[in-house]
Amino acid sequence: MIPVTILTGFLGAGKTTLLKRILTEDHGHRIAVIENEFGEESIDNDLLFRDQAEQIIEMNNGCLCCTVRGDLVEILGRLHARRQAQELSFDRVIIETTGLAEPGPVAQTFFVDDQVAEHYLLDAIITVVDAVHGNEQLTTHSEAQAQVGFADRLLISKVDMATPQAVQELRTRLTKMNPRAVIREAHFGQAPLEEILDIRGFNLNAALEINPDFLDADQHHHHDDDVSSFIFKAGRPFDADRFEAFMSAVSQTYGPQLFRYKGLLWLKGHDNQMIFQGVHMLMGGDKGRPWNPGEVRESRLVFIGRDLPRDTIEKGLQQCLV
Repeated sequence: MIPVTILTGFLGAGKTTLLKRILTEDHGHRIAVIENEFGEESIDNDLLFRDQAEQIIEMNNGCLCCTVRGDLVEILGRLHARRQAQELSFDRVIIETTGLAEPGPVAQTFFVDDQVAEHYLLDAIITVVDAVHGNEQLTTHSEAQAQVGFADRLLISKVDMATPQAVQELRTRLTKMNPRAVIREAHFGQAPLEEILDIRGFNLNAALEINPDFLDADQHHHHDDDVSSFIFKAGRPFDADRFEAFMSAVSQTYGPQLFRYKGLLWLKGHDNQMIFQGVHMLMGGDKGRPWNPGEVRESRLVFIGRDLPRDTIEKGLQQCLV
């Protein structure tokens, strides 16, 4: 399985700066880059071509870059075929989305297309947010909010150009919108590779890190964002059949509004924790570690999306408890 990282963020956030730094660092990785940042910000011509024909070039440090004009499924298929034929050599793929794109459809590609799912593993969605303009962009552009909502990692750029108070306000807002995403700062694209690659943010076995207390923290500035999050906690076990039926109905009814939902479940009759997650209308579960003797058992679920019917979902989940 070839790991894939989706790199997203609003116009001018610093995605290309981060990408260029990744490609030029001496890390030993051979990276194929699928680039669709048309007209936003270009990397030097010796890195990415922008003519009408698709170009694939090999960099000195072993990186491969392709400017995509066609369908994502098609280009991923061709990349894999050329890799199998030993025409190209790469270990992983980074997809840089356009600054006005929601990453949801890109992420779904790795679950709904059998050929893609057979060869590629969606590792994580990394979202870059501009410390100077991020708050305004989140207020005025729904795409920026969606990019935050889908993220497994949030990188705040241009911190040196903003006041500490502005950076803290942005951090607070981002955590309110997406409490499951780790937040880091990226100065001129500098970010530890271990925070970007092979983090398995989409892996069902990945650690579930949710800080519900932060959602209750006081804010000096309130933002009525379309994208928001809430956490459901329960000290009683779920009935597995009722939970699956209810969440199937929720995903079918509100799927387009649901960006990410993920949780740790206590199911009746199960000695192991269950890790549950979904993207839009796609959801699944995987067995977690056994409950330890004497451990307090509870379920924790986080929902991130646009205009979510929180009361409806919470009442339905309550009905699924034993």
